Amino acid sequence: MSSYNSKLSRRAFGGAVGATAATAAVGLGAGPAQAAEGPGGGPQERDFRAARERRSRRPNILFILGDDLGWADLSSYGSPHIKTPNLDRLARQGVRFTDAYSGSATCSPTRFSLYTGRYPARTKGGLAEPIADKSVGLDPTHPTLASLLREAGYSTALIGKWHAGYLPDYSPTRSGWEEFFGNFGGALEYYSKLGLGGEYDLYEGDAEYKDLRYYTRIITERASEYVSRDHHGKPWLLNLNFTTPHWPWIADGDTAESAEIVRRIKAGDARALWHQDGGSVEKYKQMVEDLDRSVGRVLDALKRSGQEEDTLVVFGSDNGGERFSYNWPLSGNKASLQEGGIRVPNILRWPARIDGGQVSRVPLFSPDWTATLLEVAGTRPHRAYPLDGVSLAGYLLRGEAPPAERDLFWRVRGERALRRGNWKYYRGKSGRDQLFDLSADLREQADRAAAEPARLAQLRAAWERTDATLLPYPS
Repeated sequence: MSSYNSKLSRRAFGGAVGATAATAAVGLGAGPAQAAEGPGGGPQERDFRAARERRSRRPNILFILGDDLGWADLSSYGSPHIKTPNLDRLARQGVRFTDAYSGSATCSPTRFSLYTGRYPARTKGGLAEPIADKSVGLDPTHPTLASLLREAGYSTALIGKWHAGYLPDYSPTRSGWEEFFGNFGGALEYYSKLGLGGEYDLYEGDAEYKDLRYYTRIITERASEYVSRDHHGKPWLLNLNFTTPHWPWIADGDTAESAEIVRRIKAGDARALWHQDGGSVEKYKQMVEDLDRSVGRVLDALKRSGQEEDTLVVFGSDNGGERFSYNWPLSGNKASLQEGGIRVPNILRWPARIDGGQVSRVPLFSPDWTATLLEVAGTRPHRAYPLDGVSLAGYLLRGEAPPAERDLFWRVRGERALRRGNWKYYRGKSGRDQLFDLSADLREQADRAAAEPARLAQLRAAWERTDATLLPYPS
């Protein structure tokens, strides 16, 4: 067993997965960035009778993704210049994970890993890094978090960025989500809604929806309406996928910059949305702080609806940060399997079941959330499609030790990585095998490969065993 913290504190009553007693918090110190101010944000204990009445209730699930948000871009994760009071409050009210990872280093493969609970390369669509055309997508016959929860009695919706395939063959409504409002592609201009190919990309279901306001405002309104709605006693799943702070670097009100990018798109500039001649640290700051306010508005709507206590909220990012992200002390950015490309902020809150003000150093990645949420909702994966993630429900809710030391695996074209305990095996585009002790060298600068040849060989062999079970990249 590695040295990360073994227990979290939780509510002293039963719930959806049958916990019967609280476990006191032990050893929960701050991670590499200090936790948001201590445990003071934790809600008070409820009377035991009310808790028993809630014993069989399954939680609503609100899963929020930022887009290209770096590990240290939140003030609760150490950002010295970006202020994120709403997400910091969410962390104070729940658990902040210091060693959380995305399922891959770019947008669509991570979404595949979250939607399916499996390594992206289990499916043909997951081999695209990321999806950029209509040739591949998430097979509608493949079980997803949404389809499995829907079969278990949940209402399901996805609002925001899908990025797992294009119409006519691929859509959230073909993969288990009853409702979809958002964009199909990897990026769009925030006002015009023009995508990477110059196409209009805002849809309700599978039909175009015209709204030329700032995109983050629109999906924030939609999400606030969804969490406020009367779901007639059914629990619900909402995947809320923001595009913020993904390029182009346009904040709310930047209509002149928007117009110039639209002009370039219509003139045939295929890279206009990449905005490589635009943006700044200050503009990025504005976008992240706008994301924080938007999350705050959705959480306020949830609270006003009376469903806050019984809603499990997860916040994360689809991969590490981009050009203007604050990633210190990590090396690498989006698209790399160095820590800066895959380590992400991750926060969990469930007031009815988990105490606030906690920090966990347990390593986890996107497919673990799929497994965890299925168990919390009282259902199981399809036996023909076994998950690669591990459920953390026992650790989070039943007072059990965290999962035994295991391998977290990543593969992208030209790079490979595997983490076991505090050790990480990494091969970048140089083709050189490297080994890092993340407990002592979070920046991945002290290569221990020569000093630990046996350990390096073990981790390399473990990576290759998993890789042999996956689909090969097309030539």
